[in-house]
Amino acid sequence: MNKPVLWYVADPMCSWCWGFAPVIKQIKQQYSTTFTIKLLPGGLRPKTKVPFPAEKRAQILQHWHNVHTTTGQPFTFDQALPEDFIYDTEPACRSINSVSQIKPEQTFSFFAAIQHAFYVEQQDVTQSSVLTKLAENLSISTARFIADFQSDSTKQHTLAGFQRAIQWGVNGFPTLIIEHDAKRYLLSTGYRPIEVLCPALDKWLQQYI
Repeated sequence: MNKPVLWYVADPMCSWCWGFAPVIKQIKQQYSTTFTIKLLPGGLRPKTKVPFPAEKRAQILQHWHNVHTTTGQPFTFDQALPEDFIYDTEPACRSINSVSQIKPEQTFSFFAAIQHAFYVEQQDVTQSSVLTKLAENLSISTARFIADFQSDSTKQHTLAGFQRAIQWGVNGFPTLIIEHDAKRYLLSTGYRPIEVLCPALDKWLQQYI
């Protein structure tokens, strides 16, 4: 019998997904024998073209403070989100799809590396040079990464992933969806602690498996 798939629908530049990082890590450790756990980059702000106004930047930073307070995840707030920063999440999502093609076992590690680089190290993960370096740090071929990242097929695959998330009814990140026997079950939307999600996963398994 095929294992059910647990889809983690997320964006590496979504602050609540960064807050959720220890939770998904623990879920992978506890449920990898029960579920096939896959990552779908959902596209938080793909194709953003211009910097946000000051009011919007302040609103986003407030979200970051809320995530830090709720989850304890580290952030570097000093000089975060400079005025000229364009919050386009498509390149980071596309880079994850590239890594999933080249070295699928590193997909979640690469996702976490982008998050840490963005929220803690204040690296501009909208830039291909930064994403390439993060891939290099995971021993992924630079030439192969760049070729895949720049390919039309990966660009189309990334956009198709954004559309799939919309078709699945995802309206916030992080979202967990279980796929089994050609059916999908929404497990949770938004940040949930491990103490809430483990009983929900166990209940689903008892009911359907």
